[in-house]
Amino acid sequence: MKSKKIKKIVLLVGLALFVLSAVVAFGQEGSETVTTEEGETVAVDPGGTSADFIWLLVAAFLVFFMQAGFAMVETGFTRAKNSTNILMKNLLDFSIGSLVFFFIGWGIMYGKDAFGGLLGFSDFAVTSADPGKAGGYYQYASWLFQVVFAATAATIVSGAMAERTNFKAYLIYSVVISTLIYPVTGHWIWNSEGWLAQNHFIDFAGSTVVHSVGGWAALMGAIMLGPRIGKYTADGRPKAIAGHNLPLAALGVFILWLGWFGFNPGSTLKFANNIGHIAVTTNLAAAGGAVAALLTIWFISGKPDASMALNGVLAGLVAITAPSADVSPVSAVLIGLIAGVLVVLSVLFIDKVLKIDDPVGAVSVHGVCGVFGTLAVG
Repeated sequence: MKSKKIKKIVLLVGLALFVLSAVVAFGQEGSETVTTEEGETVAVDPGGTSADFIWLLVAAFLVFFMQAGFAMVETGFTRAKNSTNILMKNLLDFSIGSLVFFFIGWGIMYGKDAFGGLLGFSDFAVTSADPGKAGGYYQYASWLFQVVFAATAATIVSGAMAERTNFKAYLIYSVVISTLIYPVTGHWIWNSEGWLAQNHFIDFAGSTVVHSVGGWAALMGAIMLGPRIGKYTADGRPKAIAGHNLPLAALGVFILWLGWFGFNPGSTLKFANNIGHIAVTTNLAAAGGAVAALLTIWFISGKPDASMALNGVLAGLVAITAPSADVSPVSAVLIGLIAGVLVVLSVLFIDKVLKIDDPVGAVSVHGVCGVFGTLAVG
């Protein structure tokens, strides 16, 4: 039995070493060279070396896997009878989003600016990708990385509207956010011609572009739908509607935590030497968020709450998304701690004072902590 385990470990280590060597080799092969006037041969980057391609694609795959995390979190935090509906919404978010973002959204987000920094209007269907040129395929990798971000923004809304949303209406919303809402906001900030980019707005990996946008859309959806039946008593007191599977939600949070190592470090868009720093700040903020949220709800209610601790992880991750490349590890811990406290207070305020029914805490995690994370850039 032990020998079989040893063989499996050796096989996995060997596979990891093979992949690592391939990345290094491809990175070397992908760089073209030129000879300077002094006779020195130097490498040039024609639009992304092979190592850049691989890193961006691996990061995109990790962010894509976050769709499973969101599905598990939302399913675990809600009642069993709604599981199929929730899973279908998450599936269609990405499926529909991929199509409309390819044909329309990408051109609005990264096309040449046509309306004074408000939106782009070119390169629809990624026509700028030219396999005949050096680095021509890199544009496809860039599109894939962005479409999984667009799907993340769309999926955030699903949690706040869970258990009471008409499926057809949700599909219409999914088209709108992936076609217009996310691409327009992204153009403002991540297109160099966008009006916020021109004013030096910094959002490294999307605390605002992805999470805050999704969070505020979730807030509007929750307000328009109203609360679930039985959520509030006749005199307005909130009643807890327990989710059916907390272990499933915990699994979803761990999947999201893993995916964030593609989300933030991948936003370098190349195999840069600071990806390790970004991964460390990302991890520390998540850990700080979990601890702070647990202690905060424990202090307020007199007992620990696993669901709040899980949302604390996500709060820390959302908050560090904008400043992850620009803050020290110690600052990342502080950002995570503040986000953990903030998410608990926000969840309680939205539920008890505003009386808005948000089954998974999406508005607090993504909207509130997204704004805080953007401000934390400094």
